[in-house]
Amino acid sequence: MSAAVLTPRPVSKPSTKGVEPFRWKWTREDLIRLCELGYFDGHRVMLIDGEVLAMSPMNEPHARGVVFTEDVLRAAFGAGFTFRTQMPMDLGKTTDPEPDIAVLAGLPRSQPADPPATALLVIEVADTSLAYDMGDKANLYAAAGIMDYWVVDVLNGRLHILRDPRPDATQRFGHRYFQQKGYWPTDRVSPLAAPSASILVADLLP
Repeated sequence: MSAAVLTPRPVSKPSTKGVEPFRWKWTREDLIRLCELGYFDGHRVMLIDGEVLAMSPMNEPHARGVVFTEDVLRAAFGAGFTFRTQMPMDLGKTTDPEPDIAVLAGLPRSQPADPPATALLVIEVADTSLAYDMGDKANLYAAAGIMDYWVVDVLNGRLHILRDPRPDATQRFGHRYFQQKGYWPTDRVSPLAAPSASILVADLLP
């Protein structure tokens, strides 16, 4: 495959009146091709609004938080759900986040072949990425209509639950969560899609 096919698509056509710089936006297809060529070998990356972002290597507290949270969610939701761990979501042609955990309705075999465009619950486990997960990434999920978004805050030992996504022109991606609340280890919480479940926050924390 030649390098030419990897040329990203411009946001707008280049000016014919002068040599002015303009931004390129990468697409999900571009990112997949680059990954297939090994361009990002040894790196964790995600595509957000046409930009390829490099993520810090996963440390052990982050990894344990993902494992513990998935285990708790499987017990809370029970049968009839799909749990995707660090797998792509299709939130547009130029956006391909890989949330730590996404819970989908239906069994794995019933899911479409393409990455999901929505989820019942999305969870990020944050250590060094807390500000981003609570900021731009939260606004991205709000714009996608994710009704229930949780951030497991490893450094501060708490859980943040964000709900009620609505438009807000002042925010990146034009949306934000209007309901945000923090919970401590002794608190109990329930997912919107599993209201009868009672999850002890401490069980999510590494």
